[in-house]
Parts: sequence; structure tokens; C-alpha cells
Amino acid sequence: MHKGRWLPVAGIMLLAAGASHAAGCPGWSAAQAKRELAALHDRLDDWNHAYRVSGQSPVDDAIYDQALQRLERWRRCFPAQAPAPLAHLADAGGRSTAPVAQTGLAKLPDAAAVAAWMRERGQRDLWVQPKADGVAVTLLYLDGQLRQASSRGDGLHGSDWTATARRIAAIPQHLPDALARVVLQGELYWRLPGHVQAGDGGVNARSMVAGALARDALDAATAARIGLFVWDWPSGPADMPARLAGLKAMGLLDSVTYTRPVHTLDEVKRWRAQWYRHAMPFAADGTVLRQGHRPPAVTWQPEPPAWAVAWKYPAASALAEVRAVDFAIGRSGRITPVLELEPVQLDDHRVQRVSVGSLQRWRKLDIRPGDQVEVVLAGLTIPRLQSVAWRTQVRAPLTPPDPKAYTRWSCWQPSAGCQQQFRARLVWLGGRQGLQLQGIGADTWQALIDAGLIHQLLDWMSLTPVQLATVPGLGPTRAAALAQAFAAARERPFGRWLHALGMPASGTARLPGWAALSVRATADWQACDGIAAGRADQLVAFFDDPGVRAQAARLHAAGVAGF
Repeated sequence: MHKGRWLPVAGIMLLAAGASHAAGCPGWSAAQAKRELAALHDRLDDWNHAYRVSGQSPVDDAIYDQALQRLERWRRCFPAQAPAPLAHLADAGGRSTAPVAQTGLAKLPDAAAVAAWMRERGQRDLWVQPKADGVAVTLLYLDGQLRQASSRGDGLHGSDWTATARRIAAIPQHLPDALARVVLQGELYWRLPGHVQAGDGGVNARSMVAGALARDALDAATAARIGLFVWDWPSGPADMPARLAGLKAMGLLDSVTYTRPVHTLDEVKRWRAQWYRHAMPFAADGTVLRQGHRPPAVTWQPEPPAWAVAWKYPAASALAEVRAVDFAIGRSGRITPVLELEPVQLDDHRVQRVSVGSLQRWRKLDIRPGDQVEVVLAGLTIPRLQSVAWRTQVRAPLTPPDPKAYTRWSCWQPSAGCQQQFRARLVWLGGRQGLQLQGIGADTWQALIDAGLIHQLLDWMSLTPVQLATVPGLGPTRAAALAQAFAAARERPFGRWLHALGMPASGTARLPGWAALSVRATADWQACDGIAAGRADQLVAFFDDPGVRAQAARLHAAGVAGF
């Protein structure tokens, strides 16, 4: 909800309360520090403007918070080079004056901080809610009629959303009890029936709502996708049970369903886990704790109060600095840029490397060491590069491998420039899709290459326990086990050997032996069930390749069946 974005620096220490201060200062000159701080300052300013003025959220809350923390750390490192504090964004406040200030929320970093906050309040009159992941709105009713709907803006002034609000069925247009003046504060959320935050993540729900509200005209179908969760009734009764009863009478049932009394940290944890791991009607990026009784609404200020805090869910996105860019060359010759990162924590994963996906994408993004990137968990398990948050002002030169130098049939020896692809061939050959050699992976293959025992793809077949025992890190027992595994590979079926060498998938086609297969033409392969023209051409190319033929000749000499 970007609750603290209106603040220049005042909210940063709250955001950074649990952050580590162990990280050292960058080794920049004064001139570079000035450029780097200015670039980050400008990026944050752009994000603020997009959110406040256009209603767009260019980055996830977690990324924004981390970038804000980064700016503050750099300001402490280089006070003389620090730019002016971020603007209050008065220009983004809008023309509507908020009837009650929207306060925002401080974010507590962990359970210990939550427990301390609860103890300070005597663990009495405390309530927990899900932190709905949407767009904040303030609603004003006079004599039971909706008179104003406004965005959060700078907390005091926001955009006028009244006309749009009248098209959203989830927003009551009339209240059943014609109280003289009612102010409600809540979240407009994107309806997601059966949404499980732990598995589905945020799914850009906030951006969906923000985008809908930014349209010139809100169509009925889109309006029906927007729900309302009222998280406070500033002008309502003094105690929470009475406020909830009043909200229920207004038909605002989400508020009643998802506001629960708590007395202990364990109770907070239970509700937090319930809302994180079980189906909900909306995305939620954490939980909110509130005191039932709080100061009169006329005293509220547009800053995080002491009587309500947020405890966000484990981050599914993180800001990471690129240490280096590696270019991994796979068995098929595909070049995959991989970013080496300053380690970051995503949920319970420590992430230090992330793939860019393709050389083409890397060139488009132009990622260099020192850049800051957004990393997310795809399916909450696999780290994935989401975007470049901002770029370092010093662009290190990088020369990627020439893609024309690598093909499916290149690098059958570990010659200069071929070490990676050759090792990838060995890893594939010995892996589960190949010969299934137990207990040998990339590191073991590299150790054998470094020891000078492997110069060709199949040199390992003739290695003895005595030779293997000379490899650093391989004792006699391990060497004997490897030699036994290598010897057993000779008995693998012919078809498995072909796949280990990299033969394209052949479906259910019969594999009578090397002599017959090596003379098959494209038409012969196409006559087999399930093999189209493209795959047939690949199979012909495999059996025609000189490197593959050399391996087949060696396997024939070794007496491997089928060759």
C-alpha cells in the first residue's frame, strides 16, 4: 500500500528498523557517490510520482522499501554528496481534502518486534487484520449518502475518486443508519476468489486496481472485480466491538470477518498463517495489528501512528546488487547469462545467483556489475529476475561469448573456449537422462579434467582406481567406487547411450543399431510415428556429425553393444 511514500526521510528509519547495518559503504570516489545517490534519488522520485499522480505502482512495496533503505544508508556513507531529501509530493496530493488524515503504517521486521509492541500495550484490546494488498481510499458519508471518495495522496490531500466510486458496487452508496457524518478508511482490492498468498503471491493485484481507477471510464465488468475492505472507522464508536457491529450493519462484512481479537503472539501467528496459507478473497501482503482504542481522529497525522503497525509476509521479491555477470554455455551451445548477486533473502531462500534467461534478454536489459535488480521467487521456490530497478552510473565493459562459435555439435574436447560446453556434455552424459552414473556431478567432472585425466568425452571409461586416486579430494575408497561406476556404464542399453551423447528425442522409433541409424535419411525418420520434419532433420544431423561419429567409433572399439 506504500503507506510511507509521502515522507522524505522521516519514515525511513521505521522502514529500516530491522535492517542490518553491517553492510559497508561502497568504495566510490566523491564524484561517483554524487552520481549514484542522485540516480537512486531520481528513481525513487519517479516511483513516488507514478504512484501518487498516475495511480501506478512500478515496483513491489518490498523493492520500494529496500531502495529507500539503500538511499538512507548511502546518505550516511556520503553525507557531503547526498541529494536533497525526497519531496513531499505536494503536487501529487490532489484537490480533495481528506476528512481524516490517512496515517500509514510502520512495518515491524519480525515476531520479536511484534511481541515487544504487544507488551508495550499490555497485550490488551489488540486486534489483527490481513494487510489487504490494494489501493487506499477514504470515504465520506453525510446524512447516510456517499459524498466523497478520495485517494490517499499525501495523507491530507488526494485525488477525487467520487465519480468512479459510484460505479463500484462494493462501495455502499447509502448507509442504513443516516448518521450525520461517517468517515471510513479502507482498501480497494482486486477480487481473487480462492487466492492463497503463500502459493499465488501478489499477482499484481494492486496494479490491477490502480490501473482500473486510472481509467477515464470504469466499465461495469471491471468495477465488479473491485472489492472494499474497511480497516478503520475513524469517526466511529470508541471501542472495536461496537465499530465492528456498526460496520456489519453497513454491510461491510469483510471488516467483521477479518478483524480478530488477539492477546498473545501465538494467536497473531495463527491468524497470520491462516491468512497466508489458506484461501482468501483478496491478496494480502502481511498482517496489521491495531489497538481497539486510539486517539480521536481529529488528532491523526499523515504519519505512522503508535497504535497500529504492520508485520509483512516474507518477501517474495528483493533488491539485489549485481556483483558479476557470467555467461554459462550449455551442452547444446546455448549461452545463458547468469548474475552473481550480493546475497539476499527471499522467504527461506538465500539467493546469490539468478539466470537472465537468454543472451538476447541480457542485451536488452544491459545489466552490468553494480546494477540493482529485482529478484522474485517464481512459484515461491525458484529465483527469477524480474527487472532492473536502476543502473549504476559506471558501466563496466562486458564482452559475451560469440553465439556463432557454439552449436549443438561444438566442443567435444575441453579446448580454449570450450571448457564450459564440454563439461556440460559430461554432466548430461552422466546424469539421470544419460548413463545415470551414481555419485558424480559437475564438480567431480571438473576435478578429473583439472587432473589431466580427461581430454576427450569418453576418456573416463578407461580410468583405473589407481589413476582416480591421484585426483585431489578422491581417496582410494571413492576412487574404487567411481571406477566401478564407470565400468558398469559399458553395460547400459544402446538407446541410453545415444541419449547420453545428445541424440534428439526419437519417440517410439526403433533403434536397431548404429550402422542402420547412421545411414537413415530425413524421410526414413519421418516415416516413424511422432517424428515431424524438424525433428527428423535434427536426428540426421546428429548421426552425421563428425564429433558424434568419433564417439561412436570409440564405443565400438570398447565393445559397447549397438555400436
